Amino acid sequence: MKEPPIPENEADRLESVRSLNVLDTPPEERFDRVTRLARRLFTVPIALVTIVDSARQWFKSRQGLEPAETSREVSFCGHTILDTEVMVVPDATADERFHDNPLVVGDPAIRFYAGCPLSAPDGSKVGTICLIDRTPRTLTDDDKALLEDLGQMVEQELAAIQLATVDELTGLSNRRGFRAMAEHALAMCKRCGRQASLLFFDLDHFKEINDTHGHAEGDRALMEMADILLRTFRNSDVVARLGGDEFCVLLTGAADDDIECPLERLRMTVDARNARTGSRWNLAYSVGRVTVDPGDDASVDDLLQEADRYMYEAKRRKRERAEAVEETNPSG
Repeated sequence: MKEPPIPENEADRLESVRSLNVLDTPPEERFDRVTRLARRLFTVPIALVTIVDSARQWFKSRQGLEPAETSREVSFCGHTILDTEVMVVPDATADERFHDNPLVVGDPAIRFYAGCPLSAPDGSKVGTICLIDRTPRTLTDDDKALLEDLGQMVEQELAAIQLATVDELTGLSNRRGFRAMAEHALAMCKRCGRQASLLFFDLDHFKEINDTHGHAEGDRALMEMADILLRTFRNSDVVARLGGDEFCVLLTGAADDDIECPLERLRMTVDARNARTGSRWNLAYSVGRVTVDPGDDASVDDLLQEADRYMYEAKRRKRERAEAVEETNPSG
């Protein structure tokens, strides 16, 4: 086994690692979403976001692996951060650097490894996003480009910690964070030849909740909507609060027909909530949606604007139906 060499800029690199303020922090949805997506796209049992510390590699996100860290001396990722390109090990048992590595001869019995180095905002290599399989395999050039796209998504989230792109109330990405995540997610869909769908939500009667029941109840409505959206859609979908009472969800690899089931599931969940809570107000929403083809060059802002327009059309139709009912059945 060959231990990973120490980079020449190790002191500066470790300073960058510390400045990220992520070491030993709890799991976060923004990183777990990417590793879940990596497992699904590459069909591997293990996907990790690692931060290479002075004597250990620590996993900010881990799917399919129990330990939260390993020593740096046995890490594959310690080798990956020495370069700028994806490192692929098709069969670790045939590689002189790793054939007798404890992670190869013992649990988790690594055979295949692919890691993309992650850069901090200052350019220092601070860790990796990596794929692990227990059987030998390799990656095509397109696969490597896709893993690099995932790496850029993780880098955006690392930078986001410093740029405050998370909504404090709900814990979802805010508009800036969503734009960064969505750009990379759409690029991946385009490279893979897959469609994507964008849903734009607006809470109905939100101003009335605030005016009648107070801002604490308004905040509760926002937090409940955020929680329901996270539970309704896939773990790999990007859920965000854009501001005020506006939310959006980007579903990767999903055509227009694929969103009927989650929308129906959302409707049923909200109806069940309203029937169950006995609250003085009901949670309600209007939604607009748009589907993106792989060859579509529309920007994230273009898609948000289009979905927003469809949402307001849905809200207008809902209001007109309510007015028609009221005219048919006038009170008093």
